[in-house]
Amino acid sequence: MKLFSLTAAGAVGALLLGFLQPAAAAPAAGTLLSQGKPVTASSSEGASTPATAAVDGDLGTRWSSTFQDPQWLQVDLGATATLDQIVLRWEAAYATGYRIEVSNDGQQWNQIYTTTTGHGGTETLAVSGSGRYVRLYGTQRVGGYGYSLWEFQVYGTPGTGGPPQGSGTVRVAGSQGNWQLLVNDAPWTVKGLTWGPPATEAAQRLPELKSIGVNTVRTWGTDASSKPLFDAAAANGMRVVAGYWLQPGGGPGSGGCVNYVTDTNYKTTMLGEIQRWTTEYMDNQGVLLWDVGNESVLGLQNCYSGTELEQQRIAYATFVNDAAKAIHAIDQNHPVTSTDAWTGAWPYFKQYAPDLDLLAVNSYGNVCQVKQDWINGNYGKPYILTEGGPAGEWEVPNDANGVPNQPTDVQKRDGYPNAWNCLMSHTGVALGATLFHYGSENDFGAVWFNLTPGNEKSLAWYAIRQAYGGPAGGNTPPVVTGMTLSRTTDVPAGGTISVNVAVSDPNGDPLTHEFKVGGKYVDGSGALVPTPSSGNGPFTVTVPQRLGVWKLYDYVRDGHGNVGIETRSFRVVAPPVSGTNVARGKPATASSYQQVGNGAPYPPSNVTDGNATTRWASDWSDPQWVQVDLGQVTSFDRIQLVWESAYARAYRIEVSDDGANWRQVYSTADGNGDVDDLAAGGSGRYVRLTGTQRGTGYGYSLYEFGIYKN
Repeated sequence: MKLFSLTAAGAVGALLLGFLQPAAAAPAAGTLLSQGKPVTASSSEGASTPATAAVDGDLGTRWSSTFQDPQWLQVDLGATATLDQIVLRWEAAYATGYRIEVSNDGQQWNQIYTTTTGHGGTETLAVSGSGRYVRLYGTQRVGGYGYSLWEFQVYGTPGTGGPPQGSGTVRVAGSQGNWQLLVNDAPWTVKGLTWGPPATEAAQRLPELKSIGVNTVRTWGTDASSKPLFDAAAANGMRVVAGYWLQPGGGPGSGGCVNYVTDTNYKTTMLGEIQRWTTEYMDNQGVLLWDVGNESVLGLQNCYSGTELEQQRIAYATFVNDAAKAIHAIDQNHPVTSTDAWTGAWPYFKQYAPDLDLLAVNSYGNVCQVKQDWINGNYGKPYILTEGGPAGEWEVPNDANGVPNQPTDVQKRDGYPNAWNCLMSHTGVALGATLFHYGSENDFGAVWFNLTPGNEKSLAWYAIRQAYGGPAGGNTPPVVTGMTLSRTTDVPAGGTISVNVAVSDPNGDPLTHEFKVGGKYVDGSGALVPTPSSGNGPFTVTVPQRLGVWKLYDYVRDGHGNVGIETRSFRVVAPPVSGTNVARGKPATASSYQQVGNGAPYPPSNVTDGNATTRWASDWSDPQWVQVDLGQVTSFDRIQLVWESAYARAYRIEVSDDGANWRQVYSTADGNGDVDDLAAGGSGRYVRLTGTQRGTGYGYSLYEFGIYKN
């Protein structure tokens, strides 16, 4: 599992990708220093546009920031270098005002270029300066989006230096049921967390983790950007479970459906990458062990079924064994494991991957069953838990709105020590855990699992401190014990609800509340967006205009860097309209409708069926229309349009007595989708909506075309 987020604008950016091709490469002086180097940013619009995309050498991937000023992107060259040229390859969302800065320590910055007249496209800048860190600092955006770069290329003369390397031996010792993990021949119980921040932040973050008893962090991938994490771990006497990502990692729904039976090119390429980075880091004393793959045995069910699925799982496990043998041939001083999402993967590893030194598993709500599964499987190797924590979305019952009932803040706090205690009850077999998750993410998944969402400490952070034997005391977070909403299943779009929150603070600190909404169950976005609120409890909170099931989050802060977050779902419905919907059940026709694709067909009859979950969808062109036949000339007082995300920016409403001669009763050029409640009265047998400008790259899509008569 990993945490992801995607904004609606990010999805639009992805659609534009095929049309906005980067400019051809410009000649450059010096050596390209930035490609593949560790990179960080002030923000990222979503998981599909990370900071790393700006230095990956791929002109089809990009970094994009959130939609505000200022923003920055920073690359660590690894050593102080002399710079002579910067090439910025902008996507459509570029900076008109920005500066280029350099630093030797990432703290004190010197400006080597500035402009207020950036023109986008490809900008080739002649610069003069030196530094280990190079930063683009944007101060003025063009348009309403953020900053977006295909590539941030730094050229010059490379420097030398960097943290010293070391060596250390890690091995699995003991015999059946009496194993230990030894680091330089000293026992090492893995007291860990999965690692989310950029590797470049490791030096500043790992001392804090060490202070609460954490001795290990786990990654899902290892490449050129990993070095600062290994170095910082070594400097703090900590270790890294170094992952190697394989398709289709992350369980069902994750990307990539490689064929492990026939795709020798993929296997050869990945084996080469594994050998490359094992060679690169094998002598770094920050390495604990190598972890090949993540949840792919489970994830293959998203790609195959039946006999083919079984063959693919066998082939995958065999490839994992090939990787283990290749790692052992290079590095005899670090064990190798492979992670999957269920103990049902272990029989494959037992039979087809005998060269693994130990097993690994990700398990959340079912973690207390792992011990018995190991006993039942008669396994001859120890294991570690590579992810664990509170029960996940896939393990909890649905609430009244049909979405997973997220554990409370207190339940999540208790989930971590529960997982740890169940695991460590398997003495001599379970060698420790890297629990999920430590990072700065602050989206849907982060609030469910992250110990430090938005870099604020949750109750779960302190629970980890206690479980791992860290020091007690200090200021601790607010404790939320209840949250109720005045309406949960029928909240009118754009309306308000009353929210009661029961919360106390162990230290008596004054508390503040910030309310956010998340639309993961509406449009798949993991982003959490502030929403207006007033009052001091109960609170009056404004809900979104868009229909569907939303999550409301209350961030309760104590002013000391601690936060309690409680969440409940609510369903937004179209506001009630007085009178009778004379269009209900009447015949509807359209200029076109989508007849193929996911969920198709989407016929025009859906707009008069009274079902807010069915819709009409047109072809992807302008203009398009949908028309209702009321059966006879009928007067009406109001029209309500319930849009899907593919809405009309500009449209008109017309009426006709004969279907040939039309009279306009309403028009707009600035529609914004969601629900349009129009005081547009008229009379006619036929009522037609004509869209003249789409609001997205798709067609027009309408759930309901309500025509009301008082």
